[in-house]
Amino acid sequence: MYSFKNDYSEGAHPRILAALMESNFEQVDGYGGDRFTQQAVELIKEKLDRTDVDVHLLAGGTQTNLTALSAFLKPHEAAIAASTGHILTHETGAIEATGHKILGVVTENGKLNPSHLKIVLEQHTDEHMVKPKLVYISNSTEIGSIYDKNELEQLRDFCKEHKLILFMDGARLGSALCSEENDVELSDLPNLVDAFYIGGTKNGALIGEALVICRDSLKEDFRFHMKQKGALLAKGRLLGIQFLELFRDNLFFDLAKHANKMANVLRTELAKANFKFLTHAPSNQIFPILPNSLIEELQKKYSFYVWEKVAPDYSAIRLVTSWATKEEEVVAFIEDMKKVLQK
Repeated sequence: MYSFKNDYSEGAHPRILAALMESNFEQVDGYGGDRFTQQAVELIKEKLDRTDVDVHLLAGGTQTNLTALSAFLKPHEAAIAASTGHILTHETGAIEATGHKILGVVTENGKLNPSHLKIVLEQHTDEHMVKPKLVYISNSTEIGSIYDKNELEQLRDFCKEHKLILFMDGARLGSALCSEENDVELSDLPNLVDAFYIGGTKNGALIGEALVICRDSLKEDFRFHMKQKGALLAKGRLLGIQFLELFRDNLFFDLAKHANKMANVLRTELAKANFKFLTHAPSNQIFPILPNSLIEELQKKYSFYVWEKVAPDYSAIRLVTSWATKEEEVVAFIEDMKKVLQK
């Protein structure tokens, strides 16, 4: 059975595994003091064209979100997120467990805009309620949509005006930046958001996210917060080596482009078969609406999530492609779909 359930089913790109093996017996300092981590941090700063940002390497997305948000927020402050936001739906209350409420906003496409934020601010006016302070967005979003530069600029300007922190979850940032519809460069992000992270786990690394803190007021004592939350790895080299390999050349972007290419093949063929989609998703996640009978047949050979019931006989499924998705498996999925439809 071939999986389209997520983009982390496979291990890691062979170049990363080779780099880990080559350095395996070298003795280095722990907790990110090793030469690999230092080189990776400098390389990421070079790619961002900014030397004034802080870069911290953490193991996973949920760990990065809870460590960052709990560090950035005072006890009475809250985060604003789309109702589909990862911190609100799929992190087991990790942010709430650190003592911070999440204020959910229903959106049509998984993206927040200033009008959403304005409503939340108008509803929270005094000390009898939590104080909205941080705006959490994902790019790409949990339902595959991406932010364009103008949308991010509008959010940045609103947040600056209202003294809010703008934080971007970049678990699938590679897919967003490599989308055919994207107009945002990696180097634009420090000028658009206060903090964000570059996801490695879902783009060819074994584990790892690179958190970039752009606003000076958020930088102080962050390693203390990492240690307290169990996010400061003794063998920090494992993260450093991987990000060094991902950004040594264009590997990070090449892997994301492959994932997007495979998703586009699926998207194109599903559209040709006259199937509609739950949402416009120009990234490596797509959400076609299929007859339940077709879904049941496809599930005999492929694994994927049934995302949402749309009608009595139709449901939206989620298909996710990865850096390692085999083109022959994508073709086989399409052919199997056509065979069922011809019956």
